[in-house]
Amino acid sequence: MADETTLFELVSPERLLLSRQVGMVVVPGSEGLFGVLPRHAPLISTLVPGVIDVYEEGAVIDRIFIAGGFAEVTEDRCTVLAEAAVPVDEIDLAATERRIVDLGEELKNLSGAEAEQMTARIEEQERLLEAMRVATA
Repeated sequence: MADETTLFELVSPERLLLSRQVGMVVVPGSEGLFGVLPRHAPLISTLVPGVIDVYEEGAVIDRIFIAGGFAEVTEDRCTVLAEAAVPVDEIDLAATERRIVDLGEELKNLSGAEAEQMTARIEEQERLLEAMRVATA
């Protein structure tokens, strides 16, 4: 069985979220989606907000939304270090929309470099929201 599976580990800043042998994992890399099968060539990739699909026996068994991060792949393992992760069916679009509105309110009281930093945070949250919408569509 070890030849037919690869170890998939999903780690958030708080804890190890998932560690199990799987048939394949599809990950949202910065250059596009990539699949990891047993005996995959080693690589390290940055990740963008999107969905990780976890497969067993040719079928998707888990869909997990990540906010970005890094993946390290070896012949027998795929480790994802995610900024944040949540099962797709638990995505809360309204909470992210509220966060964007709140940041916009804070922006009204800022100027200069602080305003630029807040604008960048808002744009990041808007990109995250759009990726969440795609994931839940």
